Amino acid sequence: MSFKPVLYSTRDNPVPEGALCGAVTATDGIRLRFARWMPLGEVCHGTVCVFPGRTEKIEKYFETVRDLLRRGFAVAALDWRGQGGSQRLLSNPMKGHIKDFADYQLDIEALLREVVLPDMPGPCFALAHSMGAAILLDHARRGGQSFERMFLVAPMLDLSLLKHDVAARRIARTLSRLGLSRAYVPTRKVRPLHEVHFEGNRLTSDATRFARNLTISMEHPQLEVGPPTIGWVKAAFDLMETLADPASARAIRQPLLMVGAGADKIVSTPSIEHLGTRLIAGAHIIIPGARHELLQERDLFREPLLAAFDAFIPGSAAA
Repeated sequence: MSFKPVLYSTRDNPVPEGALCGAVTATDGIRLRFARWMPLGEVCHGTVCVFPGRTEKIEKYFETVRDLLRRGFAVAALDWRGQGGSQRLLSNPMKGHIKDFADYQLDIEALLREVVLPDMPGPCFALAHSMGAAILLDHARRGGQSFERMFLVAPMLDLSLLKHDVAARRIARTLSRLGLSRAYVPTRKVRPLHEVHFEGNRLTSDATRFARNLTISMEHPQLEVGPPTIGWVKAAFDLMETLADPASARAIRQPLLMVGAGADKIVSTPSIEHLGTRLIAGAHIIIPGARHELLQERDLFREPLLAAFDAFIPGSAAA
């Protein structure tokens, strides 16, 4: 079966001009969708690699891509295996599954090996959100030196709703050992997209950006992924416990800045602060009042986030 990735537009979210969309193959054979853009002007300050969070897709970051292009950067973006326009891992494409978060390292390597290093200008920086930011932290913990600097937004170091739920961790691991790793996590009934409303959402306080992202999902449902499997939850707990180990903070020598959201109800902001005080070459800041999806938030919160990016990433034309 052919694998021909494309990017999808909506009326309020057109594909940024100059996009090149294609596929790369990880060393274990999983096919991944990527997109890249070259800088707008003659001067280029390097390449920013964009790594999204769980369930997210490249289309959700078109506005961020334009922000980066205006700042004089080339941009490369990736859909993680199992979501967006990349190859799904189970026969049910809606299941959010992974066996081991280490598998995501193969996705990073494929993007760098096949797209960034051969075709894009250096130096190379990373911008990652939530699950993607945790994967990038693990990349640094493993000794990866692929990026000059990392800008990590609301990294998934612990889950707010399950932070102290030791039983949930134990249950996920037990069920995985019993062969149920591919089953959905027991949860409340998932609402169809036409029943999803802005009021009560925990992701963003920006109604316009929320509606834009919902429209992407409704018009292009093939990019969607549903609740996680028991295996995904077990693997996520394993990674978060690894990153919480004091030895991990000592092992991370990568210059990085973590930005937490003060009103985050998805991931634990105190865990970001805790790790941030222990990093050798890293730091953290918290944006009070912001919700989890800082790059999809109101300008009141998004502008200080971008100002932090400009101050931290060398060469930003907006600095």
